[in-house]
Amino acid sequence: MTDLPIVYHPDYVAPLPEGHRFPMVKFRKLYELLISDGVAEPEQFAIPTHPPTEWIELVHTPDYVRAYCQGTLDLKAQRRIGLPWSSALANRTWIAVGGTILAAQLAIKCGLACNTAGGTHHAFPSYGSGFCIFNDLAIAARVVQKLGLVEKILIIDLDVHQGDGTAFTFQDDDSVFTFSMHCEANFPGTKQKSDLDVPLPIGMEDDAYLQTLDTYLPDLLSQVQPDLVFYDAGVDPHIGDRLGKLALTDTGIFRRDMQVLSTCLASGYPVASVIGGGYADCMDSLVYRHSLLHRAATQVYRLYKLC
Repeated sequence: MTDLPIVYHPDYVAPLPEGHRFPMVKFRKLYELLISDGVAEPEQFAIPTHPPTEWIELVHTPDYVRAYCQGTLDLKAQRRIGLPWSSALANRTWIAVGGTILAAQLAIKCGLACNTAGGTHHAFPSYGSGFCIFNDLAIAARVVQKLGLVEKILIIDLDVHQGDGTAFTFQDDDSVFTFSMHCEANFPGTKQKSDLDVPLPIGMEDDAYLQTLDTYLPDLLSQVQPDLVFYDAGVDPHIGDRLGKLALTDTGIFRRDMQVLSTCLASGYPVASVIGGGYADCMDSLVYRHSLLHRAATQVYRLYKLC
């Protein structure tokens, strides 16, 4: 493969009630923008398949998996997730997890790969939370370990919200190192303990953010020496995000993604990236922000002449 591997499936979009605040349509619009702007060609996109149930259950309890798939979760559990159950949404959940697994496999093979969904880091083993049903990062990490493709994994979570479900899942596991850099005064109200948490003050801007990241990332890579990095490139640290509380610009988001990807690749660590969270009033602006990951990844991929 001569071009950056990108993962997408039309089923990344599932119907939600009119006016729902989760921006579901962004996944299809991201795919369309990447093609229309010439960032990617249609043949670059790999199509994921449904992962088997036993892979989902490497992280999630069988009772929870069964209840969600059968649509028998109680209303309190559904409210905690924030997404009303439907068979289409259940299908979307499975295929998006498959997308992150495929991105991980492609990253191991090619050095770098991007999903056009993923980052459901608030899902815990026995319940979902914060628009997250199954934890794709945790499941994909467990799958590539189970397949014998990697041993040591580093999860870099730069979504504006702490990756609490991921932190909890791997809290007693030395084979997966969790790093979350997030706004301290934001969801979730009760934080879990990542291997490294870097809470940020409200209103932090580009330069301070990037300097903070540079303080930790190179040393972290040297310390962990991962066989694979998962990168959650949430764009909700943006100043225009409805749920963010930080103040990064488009340029800051792009510089952040370039910084993470180039630092990892320069040291020889493959990266599987997911788009994470993003919530803005203007859909076109939000989709463009998510595309910055793939624009940065395309540059880094070509720079290092991967695959």
